[in-house]
Amino acid sequence: MAWDFETDPEFQRLLDWADTFVREEVEPLDLAFPGQQFTPPGPELRKIVTPLKDEVRRHRLWAAHLGPELGGEGYGQLRLALLNEILGRSEWAPVIFGCQAPDTGNAEIIAHYGTEDQKAKYLRPLLDGEVFSCYSMTEPQAGADPALFETRAAPDGFGGWVIDGWKFFSSNARTAAFFIVMAVTDPEAGPYEGMSMFLVPADTPGIRIERDVGLGDEPMGDGAHALIHYDGVRVPDEALLGGPGQAFAIAQTRLGGGRVHHAMRTIGHAQKALDMMCERALSRRTRDGVLADKQFVQGYVADSYAQLTQFRLFVLYVAWSIDKHNDYKRVRKDIAAVKVVMPQVLHDIAQRAAQVHGALGMSNEMPFQKMLLGAGVMGMADGPTEVHKVTVARQVLRGHQAVDGLWPTGHLPTRREAAIAKYAPEEDEKP
Repeated sequence: MAWDFETDPEFQRLLDWADTFVREEVEPLDLAFPGQQFTPPGPELRKIVTPLKDEVRRHRLWAAHLGPELGGEGYGQLRLALLNEILGRSEWAPVIFGCQAPDTGNAEIIAHYGTEDQKAKYLRPLLDGEVFSCYSMTEPQAGADPALFETRAAPDGFGGWVIDGWKFFSSNARTAAFFIVMAVTDPEAGPYEGMSMFLVPADTPGIRIERDVGLGDEPMGDGAHALIHYDGVRVPDEALLGGPGQAFAIAQTRLGGGRVHHAMRTIGHAQKALDMMCERALSRRTRDGVLADKQFVQGYVADSYAQLTQFRLFVLYVAWSIDKHNDYKRVRKDIAAVKVVMPQVLHDIAQRAAQVHGALGMSNEMPFQKMLLGAGVMGMADGPTEVHKVTVARQVLRGHQAVDGLWPTGHLPTRREAAIAKYAPEEDEKP
């Protein structure tokens, strides 16, 4: 029986190092250089960031989501989950460790579907941490529903394509070196076979970032999620990623990994909120003791611990399943379920932590309101929660079947009658 809740000693030593390294060297970047993690660093910031990345490489933790052939270590999803718990505490940490979203998913699909020329031009700089990328799929009128996409890519008659349309919430567009654009190439074929993906350099004529959209109370025009107008954007046939009509299949490859990676990092984010809650409960005094003595606060701590532990074990199980099957499709139900649970866990723990901090918890001097907003974002990113609930329900229902007749199989009188008949003596045994 192969149950084991311990990590092998060698990798545990790497996790211990990462825990200390993130706390002492990386988390300060969040405060000193807030919001700059997806901006190509200038000379001064590069002097700080590059040595940190080199230290991660020396400890064999760079791009841990990738196999050795792509510059990673091939640790698999389970070990990646344990590492991502640590990285989830810091906005800068995924960049320093070479596994930041959306670049991880973009690198994965280029690695799977890209030509050698595409890998050299786009994947290698991405893996080296020299550039950032943008995944441009969502549309203003359609959200994430590909059946309603209107952005078109049509042959230009000269061996290339012309992209026209609008995309919304294209994250990191303003600092990206290239975009992965999902467009309809065969309107008659439907969303599953009629869309294609294109690798488009950011300086291609016709790409117009109409505005950058922020989150919550970020200043207008100062966000990182762009509304983009692709206005007659011409690309060569070599820009096609994976071939015509393959966009939906490529997207599922990308989004499956992205969803579970978000969940991995959310564990660390929620743990940070729980840690701050406990510290405050033990430190803040009232007229008759500390907050930790109050049963309401004890309930907050207990509920948060149980909720986070359940979520963490679920994420680790999903990561283990991906490693076992090496197929996101076979784990689709559980990936969707993790995606459903994730925003609720972060929201609930952050809300309780904010409440324990009182007025300070509502202020911008603590991170809880940003966490609550982040929970809402996690409920939308890579597909809304409601869609994933439908996926889970459909997958679960496939393992069940309807019953014939009037009564369900759990009907006690019917079952009792069957049980009595089962153990009734045979005719020739009757006295």
